[in-house]
Amino acid sequence: MATRKRLTPEESRSSALEAARALLIETGPQSVTLKAVSARVGRTHANLLHHFGSASGLQKALAAHLATTVCETIKDAVRASRAGLGSPREVVDLAFDAFDKEGAGGLASWMILTGNEDALDPIIETIHELVDELAPEEATDHAGVMAMHENTLTLVLLALGDAMMGKALARSLNLPDSAARDRAERLLIESLDMLPKLEADCCAEG
Repeated sequence: MATRKRLTPEESRSSALEAARALLIETGPQSVTLKAVSARVGRTHANLLHHFGSASGLQKALAAHLATTVCETIKDAVRASRAGLGSPREVVDLAFDAFDKEGAGGLASWMILTGNEDALDPIIETIHELVDELAPEEATDHAGVMAMHENTLTLVLLALGDAMMGKALARSLNLPDSAARDRAERLLIESLDMLPKLEADCCAEG
């Protein structure tokens, strides 16, 4: 008789989060429940309760997991773009895909509707940490850093809005489905072009 492999607490938690992520992408945020995830990974409901405490705890952990994974990918893309190995469009597509194809937009909307707004904190905090880490590499003064913060705010809001209703709205306005992504790309390119001028003006004032 085959015996089930005994997982470490970290392995068990990671397995559950990957299962939750798969359910989120396949069938939407409403399916991310302790019962569904425990069935997917072949663990007991009590085991999931031990790791996450509740369904809202699972959602919050999933939000943190998604944010960390996505931000690491975006960080690599930004650095590749700076080194001439990538493009602003790749950064835009990664951000938009995170909220659309990876399900972060649907998860965020669902958590707000169910009164679990605190579960969004990991996404906000991780994006903030990403910007704080990249800002010193991308900008040399306060003006440049603030420009990066504004760019990030715009990019995330565009990505979130596009995931929720972007394609339907674009079609109603006779625009291509990619309209929001195209706009985000133009904004990012314009901002990158403006960064040297902002820093030069700041140095001149100093």
